[in-house]
Amino acid sequence: MAPPQFSAAVLALIDKARIVSFATWTETYTPEVLQLFQAADDDRRYLTDSDLVAIDPVNSSPVATFLRDQATEIVDEARAKVLAQFPGITEPDGGLYPPERATACWRDFWQFLRCVTYGIAGQRPDYTSLTGLNYMNQLYRELQVPLPAMVAGLQALKSASLSRLENPESVAVYFDQLINDLKNFT
Repeated sequence: MAPPQFSAAVLALIDKARIVSFATWTETYTPEVLQLFQAADDDRRYLTDSDLVAIDPVNSSPVATFLRDQATEIVDEARAKVLAQFPGITEPDGGLYPPERATACWRDFWQFLRCVTYGIAGQRPDYTSLTGLNYMNQLYRELQVPLPAMVAGLQALKSASLSRLENPESVAVYFDQLINDLKNFT
């Protein structure tokens, strides 16, 4: 839940800033499988092992499982890269100050990685929602989120994730989708 100091307008934007959409996946997946994806997204959680088996009983997305299980380490590595690239960003007058802003940023990294794993599990690089991203853009502008740091964070998530994989080239497109979407924010 968002801190109470946010305005009603910001709270509404937070609720609408949904990165993922499964609307174009209806030709690929049954309504039951789409509901598994949607329930995970609604709960803002990674897909469980049983979700992944239900989505693809043969493959059950070992890459999505691996990234989910490595999420803490991947986010920690991305955070360290952002802090090195943007020294002072968490200090007074920095874009991620006070500490609650930085915490929200790192939480967004975790959420970004979660959303990427949905695309990977679904084998659909078209997992982002233009409408949800538009609301996220508005939210980031309203909260004055340092967009260059967020884009750098996404690139660091990609780098940290791909460095852990045996066949990283097959996964890069899922990160690139979201990185390019965020680069288009104004």
